[in-house]
Amino acid sequence: MATSQTKSFNQPDEVHTPPKTRLEVVKFGDMSVVRMTVEPGWRWSEHIRPIVGTTSCQGTHFSYVVSGHFRTVTDDGRIDDLGPGDIAITPPGHDAWVIGDEPCVLLDFQEASRNV
Repeated sequence: MATSQTKSFNQPDEVHTPPKTRLEVVKFGDMSVVRMTVEPGWRWSEHIRPIVGTTSCQGTHFSYVVSGHFRTVTDDGRIDDLGPGDIAITPPGHDAWVIGDEPCVLLDFQEASRNV
């Protein structure tokens, strides 16, 4: 029988702070939720690519935008502009960046074993 679990971003299991980024990870068994806050001027290819070493982001993201605006562009050229209330699934092979002059906060639902 499954048990109820409650956690809070007030006490995340992990916190990562790459440039212009704050990733707060809350884990539930084999699943996790990441609250990502990225500052204006943040771009995956500029701030994260040097850390992970791939040409584009190779993660699949199931995301909900809480605030701010975000653009993703897949390797095959699909462009998605996301804003508050939007939900998106972004496949491997993409770049992403903040649109505008306010931070973007989004929730990313993923497997807990995946590295952020």
